[in-house]
Amino acid sequence: MNEIVFNRPFMTGDELTYIADSVTRGHVSGDGHYTRRASSLLGDLLGIPDVLLTTSCTHALEMAALLLDLEPGDEIIMPSFTFVSAANAFALRGARPVFVDIRPDTLNIDERLVEDAITARTKAIVVVHYAGVGCEMDEISSIADRHGLVVIEDNAHGLGGTYRGRRLGSLGTMSTSSFHETKNVHCGEGGALVLIDPALVERAEILREKGTNRSRFFRNQVDKYTWVDIGSSYLPSDMLAAFLTAQLEHFEQIQAERMHIWNTYSISLAGWAADHRFRLPAPPAHTQHPAHLFWMLAPDLETRQRFIAFMAKDGIKTPFHYVPLHSSERGSTYGTLDLPVTDSVSDELVRLPLFAGLQPEELDRVTNRVREFVR
Repeated sequence: MNEIVFNRPFMTGDELTYIADSVTRGHVSGDGHYTRRASSLLGDLLGIPDVLLTTSCTHALEMAALLLDLEPGDEIIMPSFTFVSAANAFALRGARPVFVDIRPDTLNIDERLVEDAITARTKAIVVVHYAGVGCEMDEISSIADRHGLVVIEDNAHGLGGTYRGRRLGSLGTMSTSSFHETKNVHCGEGGALVLIDPALVERAEILREKGTNRSRFFRNQVDKYTWVDIGSSYLPSDMLAAFLTAQLEHFEQIQAERMHIWNTYSISLAGWAADHRFRLPAPPAHTQHPAHLFWMLAPDLETRQRFIAFMAKDGIKTPFHYVPLHSSERGSTYGTLDLPVTDSVSDELVRLPLFAGLQPEELDRVTNRVREFVR
């Protein structure tokens, strides 16, 4: 029996052609033809013109932290149920992550708990659109405005999603995207910093180019470039941008395939889930998700572990997700926290295979195997 992996990187067929073309053009470092093309396509998807490709979403978050001019002891509010990069980017600048519990329905940061976490040292609120379902951005933005805070969207899951008709990744002060091979569109490893506030663009370009005004030099705005600020090398090769261009050009096709799989799981497993006390995602009506992942919540940790083992016996990979940051070795140094929803979700969540290119017979096999599981 062939193994069904959790994720298989999707190829449109144009990736190698575009990479070869980038080599032929003689410009394989960053900010070449395909960097501009991919940035434009991404900007069109988000409705935001100022997009800077980066070597990863982690690096985009690090650039966001640099733009905040953080000082040691400053605080950043964020969910604990997220990937470590969201905390690391700010901890590297000396800031303290302040972890807030998540909602039990969307698994997003609980906007009702955010204001109580604000102190005189708070600089920003980082929201993560888990599974591509939008956080309650109206409430969060209102809180940020009252306290003069920056809102950063970690949109690693959310490209193509909307909140009240507005595109995820366009709702904060800035946002970050991921193009890791597990994402809907990818280039193996890659990311982007999206600057919703245009006042940040000039400095962000400098930070991305090792602290130099090199971008202005190539636009003939200065006659030479030099070191003007701190920064690092966050600019990806044009060959990676060529790969990403092929993906972005097929965005609608990829999304249609993923949505079909997500809807199949949602419809075909609803009865089984109710019978066995598993909970399936039910995104709010005012959100539109991009079918980034399909999660289920088991009744308890023991059932979750048995389910994963049961699926594995048939060669089907169904992993859990994040270990909460607040209970990690590093995260616990910021204090002991009681985040009951985060802890229970971490124990109970499991994810089903979901990627463009999952074959109909594989999809049938997954759903049939799930329905064979008995609590």
